[in-house]
Amino acid sequence: MKYNLFGTKTGLYASEIILGAASFGTRSGYGAQPTNAKEILTAYADAGGNFIDTSDAYQLGESEEIIGEFLKGQRSNFIICTKYTRSNELNPSKANFGNHRKSMRQAVEASLKRLKTDYIDIYMPHYDDGITPIDEVARGLEDLVTSGKVLYTGLTNFPAWKASAIASSVKLSAIQIEYNLLKRTADREFTAMAEHFGLGTMMYSPLAGGQLTGKYRKGEKGRINLNSNEDYQENETTEKIINKLFVIASELEVTPGQVAFAWVLSKGGFPLVGARTIEHFNDALKSTEIKLSNDHVNELNMLSAVPLGYPHDLLKNVRGF
Repeated sequence: MKYNLFGTKTGLYASEIILGAASFGTRSGYGAQPTNAKEILTAYADAGGNFIDTSDAYQLGESEEIIGEFLKGQRSNFIICTKYTRSNELNPSKANFGNHRKSMRQAVEASLKRLKTDYIDIYMPHYDDGITPIDEVARGLEDLVTSGKVLYTGLTNFPAWKASAIASSVKLSAIQIEYNLLKRTADREFTAMAEHFGLGTMMYSPLAGGQLTGKYRKGEKGRINLNSNEDYQENETTEKIINKLFVIASELEVTPGQVAFAWVLSKGGFPLVGARTIEHFNDALKSTEIKLSNDHVNELNMLSAVPLGYPHDLLKNVRGF
């Protein structure tokens, strides 16, 4: 596995793919048994992976517990990113929910215990709660860095304007965004913002919940139709993109999902592998060996492009270039 600098301001080398641990555990009723999760963690480490993403909310804290057990004797070899906002409780009290410093402090202390470590490499709110002031989030994150309990800070699922305001107040190092061939609205603001502030960009859901593997066409079950009352349906754009993935996959003798993952890798960020089985992980790992041609990337770029909207479309016209 290759290693790339995580952003431009940390000097930290991270493996090119991040292991997403949202499905590690079964307390939420759907996920990987602890033994299977540890098998995936071991395979990831053996492949050279050093970056694990989790949250206190994943499997009601069980994900962090599994990772904590795995890290014994090798903590320093891994970059651990975890998140707070929702807490690890199924029905958290009002005082334990949100992005304020009380919630932040309680959450980080609990995560440190579950992870069996005295520091977290990257810590971030799980989403904008719509209530906590920007300064409160910024100062709280800064305090955690000063205390030594957190090394780097980041944000995920925040509006771009809030993320930019926080990044201007404190030294953010990371941003986590949804990014795949079916979800490219981050191109409107987030990718440019990350480049401007030198943030390491973590890209979750690179296979769009399994849509880009083509498995739902075959009637298979997955994250989308297991967590929704609606049957999966392709729209015109989705159909064109998946059709192209099948064409490229046939040409390269790989799978459509591997092509979709390789395309995300070509964007210079760090995609998350959200494996629930060792087979899922091994399949995604093969994506790092795929060499998409410029034509392949450009074709997928054009099929998946989203309108940038105002003011970008206006600026493109008035600038004349």
